[in-house]
Amino acid sequence: MTSPSASAPLVLREISRETHLAHLALHPEASHLQIPEWAGVKPDWTARSVGWFEERPGAAEPLMVAAALVLYRQLPGTRRSLAYVPEGPSIDWTSPRLERWLDPLRAHVADQGAFSLRMGPPLIVREWSARTVAEGIADPGVRHLHGMSADALDGSALEVAERLRRLGWQPCADGDDTGFGVGQPRYGCRVPLAGRSTQDLRDGLILHWSQSLRASELAGVRVTWGTPADLPDFHRLYAATAARDGFKARPLAYFQRMWQALNAQDDDRLRLYLAEHDGETLSAALMITVGSHVWHSYAASAPKGRELRPSNALLWRMLTDAHASGATTYDLRAITPLLTDPNRLLGRLRFKTGTGGRAVEYLGEWEIPVGARGRALQRAVGVYLGRR
Repeated sequence: MTSPSASAPLVLREISRETHLAHLALHPEASHLQIPEWAGVKPDWTARSVGWFEERPGAAEPLMVAAALVLYRQLPGTRRSLAYVPEGPSIDWTSPRLERWLDPLRAHVADQGAFSLRMGPPLIVREWSARTVAEGIADPGVRHLHGMSADALDGSALEVAERLRRLGWQPCADGDDTGFGVGQPRYGCRVPLAGRSTQDLRDGLILHWSQSLRASELAGVRVTWGTPADLPDFHRLYAATAARDGFKARPLAYFQRMWQALNAQDDDRLRLYLAEHDGETLSAALMITVGSHVWHSYAASAPKGRELRPSNALLWRMLTDAHASGATTYDLRAITPLLTDPNRLLGRLRFKTGTGGRAVEYLGEWEIPVGARGRALQRAVGVYLGRR
């Protein structure tokens, strides 16, 4: 993103895929959910790339200062759509006049027939270190991440929340108390890579994680890159994981489409990793790279061979590969903020933060009605989702 002047008006208009890609090449801070290729992963949504432009004195043409991917989903039985900017937009969130950025976006989606605009500002409010999380899990008096003092608190992100409220935006419901809802998860885990050696990463592992990694290495677990031909093997593990953990599995075609879409522009945007032992795949995951940020996605494992700790070997290889490529952040995606049993997601929290990753709380998703019937349609959608 190129910082605009403090007072010049911003104009938002649709841009081509090529223009969007050219902008990202210079400003690669966007989430993988905000790159043009993501449109090919979501064919049930209509995707549009948009850019913010500013007139500058002496410039032959307006300067594009930011870009975003907007997804539209039509409300059944109407001609109106939900407009959604997942994990975005990547604008100047420090601006005291956010309306300069957000009002043009709202006006644009209104022209496209949207009844509601939903977005996920890519801002972190709080962070907890891996050791703080481990101490909280061990303390029966701590039930939630908020029950502990955060190791880092970003006051500017809290100021953004207040500005959004004053502009008429409302925070979206987070779903159930596990932290998972309709949109993107509110809580995540990130492993910082910048300025660290591989030995630093190894030394940062929590003891139980380090012991499991050593066990997988001694057992001879082998981690390799996969190809599109290995996607069915990955999907077999993923479907078994979904059944075991109680979530709905995406079909194989979704991952085949993801592979084709994300690797169309950059053939190393999406990788598949497989952990094998004695010729059998025991664990697998996808790795997505945009700029210096890497995302760990759709991790899957088989119940067989768990004593070999293949998931530890798999993630360690992925972490070190990301580090070697120059990545600064390894994003392990969603975690639960609940620290007590019974909680089927607690094991996932232990596993992810065991890497030395920091638990983070994002600002969350926000929405605002668009048009005359926007609020009524928002309520209708809320009631519908609440009954699913």
